[in-house]
Amino acid sequence: MAAAAPTEKNPESQEPNRISSAERADEVFLEGPRSRFAEFCTLLRVMRDFLRGFRTLHFVGPCVTIFGSARVTPDDPHYELARKMGAAVARLGFTVMTGGGPGIMEAANRGAREVGGRSVGCNIELPFEQVSNAYLDRCVRLHYFFVRKALLVKYSYAFVVMPGGAGTLDELFEALTLIQTGKIKNFPIVIMGTDYWKELIGFIEKMAERGKIGPADLSLIFATDSVEEAIAQPAMFRRRKKCTTALVSKRRIHTKNRTFSKRFCKWRRELISMREISARCCASSQDGIGGGSANRCIVSPG
Repeated sequence: MAAAAPTEKNPESQEPNRISSAERADEVFLEGPRSRFAEFCTLLRVMRDFLRGFRTLHFVGPCVTIFGSARVTPDDPHYELARKMGAAVARLGFTVMTGGGPGIMEAANRGAREVGGRSVGCNIELPFEQVSNAYLDRCVRLHYFFVRKALLVKYSYAFVVMPGGAGTLDELFEALTLIQTGKIKNFPIVIMGTDYWKELIGFIEKMAERGKIGPADLSLIFATDSVEEAIAQPAMFRRRKKCTTALVSKRRIHTKNRTFSKRFCKWRRELISMREISARCCASSQDGIGGGSANRCIVSPG
């Protein structure tokens, strides 16, 4: 009997197997209801993402997040603009936070690193994109987009929006919505690259003209191509003063907690030592040393 010819596997059928479960986390979460146990497991994964973000970003200092396209090359003028903006933000004393990827994000992190500032990234697991850039002091890699967005807002004191695509627009309008609804206050948003954003700015003005947003909402964003004008915004300096005060307070709390932990460890060591001494006394008493049963010690189980 002739051997059966080997069947060729369709490469397209193997494509989903190349995508790890971590990279499909959002897809699985959003595809619809599942069993209660599966939903509980998802809840634990979301908690793990938040915990990883909290542990990584808690002491990075007050941040300014710079958004932009991952597809911008180093020879693009917007790359150089983001690099200068990252350096200027770092000189103000802020930590520069980005999505941690290439393009505009790399340029901003690079600018901060070149002037000795702090540079952090909040990256996301994607099938074929979003490799962390080489200019990060710290980086957290997450599985869920909504966790990443929450962390970027939580640890940021201002947004700088450079030319980008759908993800950049998503972050911009989410921040605008949070400000408009009073969820975050005194949150400067600077749009840079006015030649790229002019149609969008015109559309936002049209929304105000048609009564879909209030006239005061137009003041929530500041559009410029000048790094000096961007960092000279009064709101930026107010946020810097406020966040510096908050950071000092946070460090004091951390110092108090660390002092308490040291004292607790010292008390625990002393207690263990006292229990060991008591145990030796009891052993000696049981061996008939020290006067028999009248001198027996009773060791408290506590």
